[in-house]
Amino acid sequence: MASMILQLLGFSVALIGFIGTIVATVLPHWWRTAHVGTNIITAVAYMKGLWMECVWHSTGIYQCQVHQSQLALPRDLQVARAMMVVACVLSVLASVVSVCGMKCTQCAKGSSSKRMIAAFGGVFFALAGLMCLIPVAWSTNDVVQDFYNPGLPYGMKYEIGQALYVGFISGGLSVIGGIIILSTSCQRDNTPLPYTPHRRYPRKAPTSRSQPVNKSNRVPSWSSASRHGYHLNDFV
Repeated sequence: MASMILQLLGFSVALIGFIGTIVATVLPHWWRTAHVGTNIITAVAYMKGLWMECVWHSTGIYQCQVHQSQLALPRDLQVARAMMVVACVLSVLASVVSVCGMKCTQCAKGSSSKRMIAAFGGVFFALAGLMCLIPVAWSTNDVVQDFYNPGLPYGMKYEIGQALYVGFISGGLSVIGGIIILSTSCQRDNTPLPYTPHRRYPRKAPTSRSQPVNKSNRVPSWSSASRHGYHLNDFV
């Protein structure tokens, strides 16, 4: 029972991480304009994501433009795109496999491969979390290095966007949830078997068999006695 609750907890944590991974992949807030130096007061803010670039004006106008060419993008952006998409696909696969292998579901119930299916689901969740953490950490490192680069103008410096924070949290939750599912599926069930008392059947009383009548012990009839020459008067 405790392992089933832990398995449900791990799946819930990993599912939250999966939703956060999708949000971090779609949001354009990976890089945002750094308000430093002469850029402290500005009427325009720039944001960049994996799929689009957005501009926010102080008047409230929000404009976004999708990246037109895949090949014209920088190599690190292409790799980040691919890894986040792989993380989302692995999370979907992990969700389906984990549901089939969890102890609270009826799928493959009683089969010896049910625990192995759940273990594969935990491994897929952990891999999806790692695939999400790698591009997020890589992009964060690039933003920090560019920000502290003295040769770079203030107008070209960016700060860490909200999507990177969401990606860190989501990747960590996916890894933690996958590890919990994997650990609970590898545990053996130590539930003792229910004690069934032996039934005591009453002993059957031995059946008395009727003794066969010996024909030689029969009392001779009067007719047979008279036939053999015996008379009643002889015994008086």
